[in-house]
Amino acid sequence: MPDSPITPVPLRCPGQAYSISQAVCRARQGANFFLCPVCDSRDQQERAPSTRDARAGKSNAVDRIFRAYDVCGVYPETLNEEAAWKVGHAAANFLRSLVTGYARSERHACSIVVGRDTRPSGIHLQRALIEGISSTDTDAIDLGVVDGPMLCFAVNHLGACGGVHVTASHRPSQHNGLRILGQGGKPVIQDTGLLEVKRIAEAISAHKTAGVRWIDRNLWPEYRAFVRRFLDADLRPLKVVVDASNGAAGTMIPAVFDDLPVRIVPLNFEPVAPFAHEPNPLMESSLSQLKAAVVAEDADFGVCFDSDCDRVAFVDEAGAAIRSDLVLALLAPALLAGDPGAAVVFDVRSSRVVAEETLAAGGVPRRDRVAHTFLRKALAESKGVLAGGGSGHFFFKDNWYGDSGALALAHMLNVVSRRGERLSQLVRPLQRYAVSGELSFRNDRRDETIAALHSEFAGRGKIDTQDGLRVDFDDWWFSVRKANTEPVLRLNVEAIAPTLLAEKLADLSTRLGQ
Repeated sequence: MPDSPITPVPLRCPGQAYSISQAVCRARQGANFFLCPVCDSRDQQERAPSTRDARAGKSNAVDRIFRAYDVCGVYPETLNEEAAWKVGHAAANFLRSLVTGYARSERHACSIVVGRDTRPSGIHLQRALIEGISSTDTDAIDLGVVDGPMLCFAVNHLGACGGVHVTASHRPSQHNGLRILGQGGKPVIQDTGLLEVKRIAEAISAHKTAGVRWIDRNLWPEYRAFVRRFLDADLRPLKVVVDASNGAAGTMIPAVFDDLPVRIVPLNFEPVAPFAHEPNPLMESSLSQLKAAVVAEDADFGVCFDSDCDRVAFVDEAGAAIRSDLVLALLAPALLAGDPGAAVVFDVRSSRVVAEETLAAGGVPRRDRVAHTFLRKALAESKGVLAGGGSGHFFFKDNWYGDSGALALAHMLNVVSRRGERLSQLVRPLQRYAVSGELSFRNDRRDETIAALHSEFAGRGKIDTQDGLRVDFDDWWFSVRKANTEPVLRLNVEAIAPTLLAEKLADLSTRLGQ
C-alpha cells in the first residue's frame, strides 16, 4: 500500500494573511490572544473528535485505565474514544520530548507508529488515538492490523520516536488497551514515562483539529524478510497447527510463514468476536481445540498465540502442552550455538533444567524477577541471547531484546527440523524433575509469611530474595512471591522425585494461607 499524503493544517487567525500551526493556535488560545474570541477555528477545536459517539460519555476517568505497564479497560465503559484521544495526545507529547539534537528536525524521527489487533473496538480507538497524536502536529504512521512485535520492528526500521499498539493482549474480546513503545521499541511503563503520559492525559481536553497527519504504511514485506532471516534455509517438511485465537496471528502467519516447506493448518484465523476461546495460551481451556487438531491432523506440533502475538504456547505431536520454561530450555542450546558464551535469562519460578541446559551448551545462566519488563531489562544488561520463563514470553537479542511469538515459532521450526525427532522426544529429557506448577494462596500477611520462611530456611539452603523468596537445596527448591494486584502468594516447588515433591508441598502449603 503506498504512502498516503499528509493532510496540511491550514489554520489562520481572522484578518491575517499568514497560516499558523496547530501548536501556535493552541498557545494563542491559552494566552487569550485578542483574535481568538472571533475565530471559527477555535470553535472547531473545542468540539469533540468526530470518531467519538455518545458511548464515550460513559466514562472518561483517565486514571482508571492506567496500569503499571500499559493502558487497559473495558470498551466503552472505561476505555473509550475520548480516553484514546487523550492518550494519543499525551503519548505524542511525551515521546517527542525525548527526541534530541538534529533528529528533532527530521520528520520520520518525530513520527509515531500505530497498529492494532483484531478486536472490534480497535478501529474506533485507533482513529481517536491518531486524532490525538495529530493534535500535536505529529505524523501517525498506521500499520493496520499487526502483531505487537511487528510494531517494535516498525519503530526501529523507520527510526520513529515511538509507537502505540491498540491491544488488550491475552484478555477477552470486550477488553482493549494501549501499549506505548518508546525509542528502540522499548516499553513505556510506570518507571519509564507512563506516569508522565498519564499526567498529560489528565490535564488535556479532547478537541477537534483541522487536519489529521495520518500515513498508511504496509511493512509486511520488510517484516517478513526480518523474521525469515532466522529460519534455516534447509527446513525439512513439517506440519504445524496454528491457533491464532482470532487475533493478529491470523494476519501475521500467512504474511510471514507462507511459501515454506511447512504446511500450516489454521485455527481461529478469522477476526471475529467474541473469540472462540480466551486469547490466553497459558490457560488449559484455551488449548483444548489446538490439542485435538494436532492429533487429528497428525501434525508435528501445534502453537497457540495470544491476540497480539507476543505470548505463545506449544503442544507436541501427541497434544501435550509444553511448559514455557521447558521451551526455553529447548531453544537455548540452539541460540547459544550462534552466540557462544552468551547469557540466557529466566525467572525465579523456572525449572532448574533451564540453567543446566544453558551451562551444558556453554552459556551463562542468569535468574531474574518474574515480569516482562525485568526479563527484557536483564537480557539487555547482560547482552544475552534469549530470555523467558513461565509466562509464554520469549525475548531475543536480535529482536532489540523484545519478545516475539513469531521468532519463537521460527526457532522451534529450526529445532524440530534440525534434530529430526518428534517434539515429545526432544522434550522428554527436559522433564527430569517433578514440579508443582504455580499455586496461589490467599494471605493478608504476605510480608510476615515470607519473612518467617526466610528465617526458618536461612543457613539451610541457598537463598535468593530478588523476587520474594527462593530457596535451593540439592534435591528440591521452592519459590514464594507476592502477586502484584491481590493479597495472594504464589508458590512453585520442584524436586527430583514425585514423593519428595508431595512431601515438601504438603509442608509448605500449611504455612501460606488459604
